[in-house]
Amino acid sequence: MDRKHAEKPHSHTTAERASSGLSQNPRISFHISEPTRDLSYRKAPQSSASGDRPVHSATILLSNSQSSQAALVPQEHKMFLEEAYNAAICFKMLRELNSSDTLRLKHIVSKIKDMAHRAPNLVLETIYDYFIDNLEISNRHRLRLLHVLETVIGAMDSLEETWKEAFMKLALENMTKSTELEEAYQDAAGNVLVAICRHSWQPVAQQLETEVLTGVFPHRSLLYVMGVLTSNQQLLSQGEKACWEEKLTQIAVKSVQFLNTDVWSKELLWALTTPDRTQQEQPPEKAFLFVYYGLILQAEDNGNTVRTHLRTLLETSHQWPKQREGMALTTGLAAARHLDHVWAVLEQFGRSTPIKWSLHTFSPKTSDDLRWKWASSTILLAYGQMAVKAKAHILPWVDNILSRMIFYFRYSSWDETLKQSFLAAILMLVGAISRNEGAHSYEFSQLPELLECLMVLMEKEPQDTLCTLTRQRTLCIISSLCKLRPPLDLEKKSQLLTICLRSVLALPLLDVLEKHTCLFLEPPNTLYNKTSEALDHMLQSLLTQDPTTDELRLLLSHLYVWLVSEKAHERQRAVRSCAALLRFLNDNLYLHPNNDLRWMGQLMGMLGILCQDPDVATQRSSLEGLGHLYCLLLRQRAEASKVKTLAPEQLSQASEDEAPRWSSGDQKATPPASQEVVFQKDQIFQLGSSQVIKEIMKHLTLEELTDLVWTTVNSLGSTGPCHGQAAADLLLTIIQEHGAKLETVVDLGRAIHLQLCSLPSPRAKENALRAITVLARHHTPQLVAAFLDFSIPLDSHASQLWRALGAEQPVSRLVLAMLLAWLQERPLPIGASDSSPQPKEKTYLRSLAAMNTLHELQFAREFKEAVQEAYPQLLLALLTQILYVLELNLPAGPRVGQEAQGAAAPSPQSTSLEALKSLLSTTGHWQDFAHLELRGSWDLFTTIHTYPQGVGLLARAMVHNRCRQIEAVTRQLLPALQSQEVRARKVAMLILNEFLYSPDLLGVLPEQAALTVLARSLRDRSPEVRVLGLQGLGNILFHPEKGSLLCRQLPPFLDGFFRSSEPVVVRLMGTVSDTLHRLGVHGVGAQSLSIAINSRSFFEDERDGIRVAAMALFGDLVAAMAGREPRSLKTQVQQSMVPLLLHLKDRCPAVVTQAKFAYYRCAELLRWRLRHTLFCSLAWERGLSARHFLWACLMSSSQEEFSIHFAQALSCLHSCHHHIKTWAALFIGYTLCYHTRAASQTLNDSDTKLLLRTFEDLRKGPEPGMREFATRQLSFLQEGTRSLPPPWPPSSCVQSGLAPGVAAEPARAKPDLPSSLPLLEELGSLSCVICKMQSDPLEAPRRAGQVQRTSFLAGSPTP
Repeated sequence: MDRKHAEKPHSHTTAERASSGLSQNPRISFHISEPTRDLSYRKAPQSSASGDRPVHSATILLSNSQSSQAALVPQEHKMFLEEAYNAAICFKMLRELNSSDTLRLKHIVSKIKDMAHRAPNLVLETIYDYFIDNLEISNRHRLRLLHVLETVIGAMDSLEETWKEAFMKLALENMTKSTELEEAYQDAAGNVLVAICRHSWQPVAQQLETEVLTGVFPHRSLLYVMGVLTSNQQLLSQGEKACWEEKLTQIAVKSVQFLNTDVWSKELLWALTTPDRTQQEQPPEKAFLFVYYGLILQAEDNGNTVRTHLRTLLETSHQWPKQREGMALTTGLAAARHLDHVWAVLEQFGRSTPIKWSLHTFSPKTSDDLRWKWASSTILLAYGQMAVKAKAHILPWVDNILSRMIFYFRYSSWDETLKQSFLAAILMLVGAISRNEGAHSYEFSQLPELLECLMVLMEKEPQDTLCTLTRQRTLCIISSLCKLRPPLDLEKKSQLLTICLRSVLALPLLDVLEKHTCLFLEPPNTLYNKTSEALDHMLQSLLTQDPTTDELRLLLSHLYVWLVSEKAHERQRAVRSCAALLRFLNDNLYLHPNNDLRWMGQLMGMLGILCQDPDVATQRSSLEGLGHLYCLLLRQRAEASKVKTLAPEQLSQASEDEAPRWSSGDQKATPPASQEVVFQKDQIFQLGSSQVIKEIMKHLTLEELTDLVWTTVNSLGSTGPCHGQAAADLLLTIIQEHGAKLETVVDLGRAIHLQLCSLPSPRAKENALRAITVLARHHTPQLVAAFLDFSIPLDSHASQLWRALGAEQPVSRLVLAMLLAWLQERPLPIGASDSSPQPKEKTYLRSLAAMNTLHELQFAREFKEAVQEAYPQLLLALLTQILYVLELNLPAGPRVGQEAQGAAAPSPQSTSLEALKSLLSTTGHWQDFAHLELRGSWDLFTTIHTYPQGVGLLARAMVHNRCRQIEAVTRQLLPALQSQEVRARKVAMLILNEFLYSPDLLGVLPEQAALTVLARSLRDRSPEVRVLGLQGLGNILFHPEKGSLLCRQLPPFLDGFFRSSEPVVVRLMGTVSDTLHRLGVHGVGAQSLSIAINSRSFFEDERDGIRVAAMALFGDLVAAMAGREPRSLKTQVQQSMVPLLLHLKDRCPAVVTQAKFAYYRCAELLRWRLRHTLFCSLAWERGLSARHFLWACLMSSSQEEFSIHFAQALSCLHSCHHHIKTWAALFIGYTLCYHTRAASQTLNDSDTKLLLRTFEDLRKGPEPGMREFATRQLSFLQEGTRSLPPPWPPSSCVQSGLAPGVAAEPARAKPDLPSSLPLLEELGSLSCVICKMQSDPLEAPRRAGQVQRTSFLAGSPTP
């Protein structure tokens, strides 16, 4: 504010002055009531003409009549009267200031202020006259007049010299006046002087100097005015302020003489140590006195005098904060000229007994002890003031000062006072250092210790509140310290970043912070914003001092922890700081263009994921960060290309002429950029996040792109809301755009598998799997190798990855081919063939993993077509794998079919076998599967000695079932016979020997070619292969004459069936079965009938072994004769169905197994419907529904033999085997219920009596369910013999699944089957499973195993 006012002449008349005052407000009239209107207060005073000081006149009170007559007088007289009238009004209001009515006083003061704005000179003159002419007024009235006078003087634009002198004298007279109002009255008079200073401060300063230098200690009011002039920053302009400070220095120099005056010094000390009215606010006079005292000590030449006075000052009380600040200021001012002496005083004071006592064991017991409690805070502030006032001389003292500050910080009583004093002192010190141009040439050894203290201070800040400026000040200090030497080491810098980021970013939400509003120095949002800005400035300072990518990566790595926080407000704050850092880096190109932006991909991934954060502010900051990242990337690439194109001479010349902008010079200048970059920079902030990400990816190097991929993969398992989904979306985008360029695909596949289990949503998992599908187009071999590493065992997530890998048909074929290749990598560990311990080398694990994977993929829809096409290769590979696993001699796991009973993972042996079984069942070769399943032949694959027999049976089943794949498999046998692997040649020979019995073989391998192959096998290195070759050469295909020879040997063998020796009979039956096999397509012709009759005659033999051999022979006969059986054999088959069905409940398990196989082969020969369902029921179902289904199949397919079947069941009622007898009774019970008329026509009296006796015996049995069933059957039989009901309608036959020729005829009093409702439910459940099996044979074995096992007769144990 310009305080130089033009001096105006004093030639104006009173009339002119009054006229000027009138012209400012034309509404002022001569009526008494008019001036009392409440006019609006105007802060900016209007200009008024100045005039000569009028002669003091008596008070004039005009009446209405006089004002009326004034209109008749000349204009000048009118103006005089108007001025006189206004003066009278003002006088009246000044007199009324003595009122005790508060509201009235406020109204009067407002009126006077309003009049002062219109006519300030008039009011000044009136006030002065009132003071002079009314000496008897009260002090309180004078106090109010002084307040009004201060306001009027302050409102004026200029003040005449006459008034300055008059009111200065008036103020000085009242400043030293003692009244009952004490300091309030003196301060009011002093404020008049302050108001005069606004117009001209030099006269006031001169007068103050005169009063202060009288030799008597200055009056309090004089110090008050000087304190206001010193502390009020708006009172004087910058130039005036400097002049005033110079004036103070001169006064201090002249006051040095008083230090040796005992009275003056004591009064000074008393004034400094006298407690203030309020300890929180220090009066201006006392604050100035500390400054004045410090300036005097500064001017003192005698160092001993300075020490004496400072010691005396420091020995006073340190209890109050303003007192401590004042003492520190005095000490600092003295240090400006006496640094050594001040340092010595502080050192001596710090070693004094009270200070030591307060540092170590301070526990104040009396009020006097409190005077020393915060003495260390005073010392800290004094050191800070020393640094500020010493200026250029402080640099050599910095380490000493810092060491003392750190000492008092660490060993003083910890409280808010110490903390704030420490921060204030450090701020002063750092500010003094930063203002010193030579600071960068110094290396401050105490900086690491200071940073330790600052980190401790930040850690001790309460994490749930933000009530002080501590964090903000600490961060500002750290920002300044970063510019000093020595630089921070990596460990210290990392620790510092961790503490600072946690202290700020982990603060609660602003809503929570607002609960502590009463503690805030300012609103919580403002306080936090300033603290956050201080944090950003600290990060920018660190980067400025070390503008390298390593430093930037360090900063970003500490921000990453908060970018993935589970709390939304922490992520929001972190990404805002990250965007601010990138903005700073983008605006100030610090990084050298040769620096590798290795952090680019990782940061882009983090920001890209946060662009889909639920918080809108986080989205905006992330998108902004991506925009700055894009601009920075383009600039860095452009600068790098320029540097590469410059010749070395040009680079050296450029470094001499102009410093690169990234290293020195004006780093805030905008770096040069091409027109393209500028254009894209303007547009990049208008794009969406996905578009920005795609644009950035176009400019990333392979290494940066790899970092981006890894960042997204590592974020897949993020627990933050939508972050896993965002990471999956981003990963899919990256793979779609640049998947072909990636290199670390193996590790990437493993990482995705690890993260797959933690993906939060199905959509995220779907996108991650889609990314694998896209990646597989270019990196199938790498992904297959990676996935094999976690496919032992194969969990659900690995299975999903494999399915995704083959989601596209061309890739699925390639995956299958590669798995087959890995499967055939079968190194045999040393000692695996014997019982030696586990081998250390486990290179065979990849082969086992491929086996597990193939087993799983056979059920995958994505690989269905590929598996079907690769069936021949898979068959040979899996058969060879089984042998390989057996040779490894690994620990045995659960037995086949027992995996579900325990939690242990299946062993490699069981897995290899299950893979073979699933291959047969899922590719439509269920007949071959059934051939081995029903005979229980899978156990042959579990030992290395029986393995050849199992392979032979499988190949034989393919021949018997006329498998469509025989030719394709044969084509694969030929290269297998040339394999370097012995086991592959062995498997191929086993299969070839069986295929020699198939006519389809000759379509691929003619007879002569087959002979050549077999002859070549005789020269094989393996004895086993040579033996198999000899066996093949003896095949009937090459020796047709063997057919008649074998047929001639059959009758003696059949006669031997009736010998008494069981082993002999069993061996003979086995020999006949082997003969049937060796005859192949030649068959036995008419002898098949005798073989069937002879074998059937032993179905009911008492010896278990013979029953087993007889049923096995019958099954082999039916299988061998399928397709060319004579009619007589078909009759034997039909007549054997009931015995075989009843023997499914034989007491001997081996008999049951052979009965199942024979029953199934008979159904195949008879071409029953639903044979696949029949097989599933025979193989896995044990409940009542399965028995009912088997009975229904028999009765619906053999209606012509109904009487025979019924008679056979009746004959079994004579069996001595309880299970057979019970099953026969159930069979007859079903038949009686559903075929009542036909059964009644078959029964005679003896049969009825037999049934009655049988059911009577069953009714007495131990099983409750069977007893109930027998009771109802007895009732049914007894009633059914008396009257026969009408036949059932034909529709019921269809509903029950019976053949049309067999009428279902319920009796009128048909008994309920035991637990008939559960029975119907079970049948319905089974029907559903049967339909599924029939429509989708791929899942037949699994679904059949899932059918609920039901107990016999509604909860009764199965007999």
